[in-house]
Amino acid sequence: MQIQLEQTGKKYNREWIFRGLTHTFIAGKKYAITGPNGSGKSTLLQTIAGSTALSEGSIQYTHAGKELAPENAYTQLSICAPYLTLIEEMTALEFLAFHESFKSFMPGITPGIILETIGLTAAANKQIRNYSSGMKQRIKLAQAIFSDVPVLFLDEPCTNLDEAGYALYQSLIQNYASSKLIIVSSNDKAEYSFCEEVIDIKKYK
Repeated sequence: MQIQLEQTGKKYNREWIFRGLTHTFIAGKKYAITGPNGSGKSTLLQTIAGSTALSEGSIQYTHAGKELAPENAYTQLSICAPYLTLIEEMTALEFLAFHESFKSFMPGITPGIILETIGLTAAANKQIRNYSSGMKQRIKLAQAIFSDVPVLFLDEPCTNLDEAGYALYQSLIQNYASSKLIIVSSNDKAEYSFCEEVIDIKKYK
């Protein structure tokens, strides 16, 4: 999948969050969006994902050689972000099965395999509300990375993770997302060290 931005901009009230951004995100490549806290990194990521409307400019999604309607872009992408919530009344197994009912996991991947891979097998039948913040973040990463889609958006993906969590994150990216188009929004080099291109949002103010 390819995503092309043409003279895009987003403003709230009278303040421009970013403006004049033209860029093409190519299938299989890895990108990072950086900038100071509060600079609009998450807003830019959300507009690229199609979840937040642009104030100006356009976005074109191309999948399998055909243009994809913006309202259908969500079918080809997954996202992990601190502001996305889990269904905490569910167990981890129930949540992953629910997720799989509307967005399939990669071939051969089951909820049980996912929980084993991220080290949460022992807590598989525990309600997510009883998880630590780090355990919840592992579930958020898993549902995004293991989804069978060509595009992966990661907004501060290692939030609440310890050193072992960072290592798991890097392993998941290397082993399960190496062929995906990835866009990471972060100021932490450890979260985007694998990215081939860095976009500094300050240049589009």
